[in-house]
Amino acid sequence: MIKRYQPGPRMSAAVAHNGVLYVAGQVADDEKGSIEQQTQEVLAAIDAILAEAGTEKAKILSINVYLASVGDFAAMNSVYDQWVDKANPPARATVEARLATPNYKVEMTAIVAL
Repeated sequence: MIKRYQPGPRMSAAVAHNGVLYVAGQVADDEKGSIEQQTQEVLAAIDAILAEAGTEKAKILSINVYLASVGDFAAMNSVYDQWVDKANPPARATVEARLATPNYKVEMTAIVAL
């Protein structure tokens, strides 16, 4: 069975299949916010999707972080490190990428066990 969360005309916020939740790229609501603020908003969006799907941070298998500027790596990590489940850290990759709009500083995707 496939279950789609917050489906829209172009994509769903997440899709569940065979006990795995695939979280689409999450970006901040406030495009003008600092990297720290945008990171907090992205992580809050992921938390909300996990709650809606009935899962939690401890079950995140992997997370991909896309930064508009790799120079924001330390600042993003200052927020991420406070959020991540330290007893169950996921696999993670961080890359510099051109994001959908010039004001986005960070985007994240996740794969999560249900």
